[in-house]
Amino acid sequence: MKILLTGANGYIGMRLLPLLLEQGHQVVCSVRNVNRLSVSPDILKKIDVVEIDFLKDVEIDKLPKDIDAAYYLIHSMSASTSDFDEKEELSVKNFNAYLAPTNCKQVIYLGGIVNDKNLSKHLWSRKNVEDILYEGTSKLTVLRAAIIVGSGSASFEIIRDLCEKLPVMITPKWVKTRCQPIAIRDVLTYLTGVLGNEKCYNESFDIGGPDILTYKEMMQQYSKFRELHLTILDVPFMSPKLSSYWLYFVTSTSYKLALNLVDSMRIEVITKDKRLQEILGVTPIPYLKAIELAFKKIKQNQVVSSWKDSMISGRFRKELKKYVEVPDQGCLKDSQKIQVENPDKVLENIWSIGGKRGWYYGTFLWKLRGYLDKLFGGVGLRRGRTHPTKIYEGDSLDFWRVILADKKERRLLLFAEMRVPGEAWLEFCIDEHNVLHQTATFRPRGLWGRLYWYTMLPFHYFIFAGMIKKIATT
Repeated sequence: MKILLTGANGYIGMRLLPLLLEQGHQVVCSVRNVNRLSVSPDILKKIDVVEIDFLKDVEIDKLPKDIDAAYYLIHSMSASTSDFDEKEELSVKNFNAYLAPTNCKQVIYLGGIVNDKNLSKHLWSRKNVEDILYEGTSKLTVLRAAIIVGSGSASFEIIRDLCEKLPVMITPKWVKTRCQPIAIRDVLTYLTGVLGNEKCYNESFDIGGPDILTYKEMMQQYSKFRELHLTILDVPFMSPKLSSYWLYFVTSTSYKLALNLVDSMRIEVITKDKRLQEILGVTPIPYLKAIELAFKKIKQNQVVSSWKDSMISGRFRKELKKYVEVPDQGCLKDSQKIQVENPDKVLENIWSIGGKRGWYYGTFLWKLRGYLDKLFGGVGLRRGRTHPTKIYEGDSLDFWRVILADKKERRLLLFAEMRVPGEAWLEFCIDEHNVLHQTATFRPRGLWGRLYWYTMLPFHYFIFAGMIKKIATT
């Protein structure tokens, strides 16, 4: 079958893509920016890619006519706290318009469980998207899921952050809300199992794991699995806003995502039917087993996708290619260079920078900068990196975004997502003479930008000079 995969850069899309290819399907990936599709060269050769921004005016002829099925995996919850529902409505209406001229027989949509009478804004928007998709020209299959547990998923990483960092928690009453967590493997099994299955046409199914747990119980079971000592003291008076700040400062989530999550966490997400489980013969994976499987992937460095690599995990919103050309005019620079004896080893050091490996020099100062960034509403250092040695354009790298990662050209270019009064780039490049060039470029915004740069000069002198030496000799 020829399949359109929207949200191909997302957490689910990145994992679904190789499965569809393994099953012999021809896949057309829809992305807003072709340079953001973080897949291996081998996969890139097997797929077709189209650039579509579903929030912009429809270009009817963008999609091939012979599409058999489409996955709708787009959502905007993390991008805004106010108008994400309007963006989701516009996006799905445009999706229907794009698909109307094609031969698409089935649309598969992954939404949220909406069985509670009083839905959060997020869950109401998910249901609204579902209703609009039913107005399209194709048969619709809806999978309504609770929180998804898997390496790199937002829910799993937030629970992981909380339990690993806080032996004692004072928590709001929403920790007593029940939900039905589902393993990412089961989600993918359902997503591929309903494809082309006529029993699933024009049907909406609840999907969940076998365990119904409160968020408190989920954290307790996680801590038991990890052999952590955890004390949870829940109080009835913590406001949603205060809860959001708490999640934001302790975990790697953005504030906008935290606010929307807290709003949804007060709603029970429990399945009401097991029809799809019976149709496809699926035996759901228990919560503890899902955690175990997630850690196997983490320990083997096989995390395929992470929500942290999404653009919505930081403040970066514009197209990457606009920042590939580092400006010269009106910029302040710190340039370092050093002759290297083993360029291949140095290149590996560059490709391993950030995350657990750190920034090679002045680790305390980098961490302090991360804490200050988080304090003033930035992303901080908690996002880390998805893989210890592999980097793709568009990946998050602590409080940087990867703009260009070209091993053949021996060049890595990063753009700052930290809170700064201007725009900042950090570039590493090894030239034909095996000289490593390290350049920090800052385009200040007004007087405050210049004051910031000159205030940081003493730190830059030690950090950047020490960093290039360590990269060249480690």
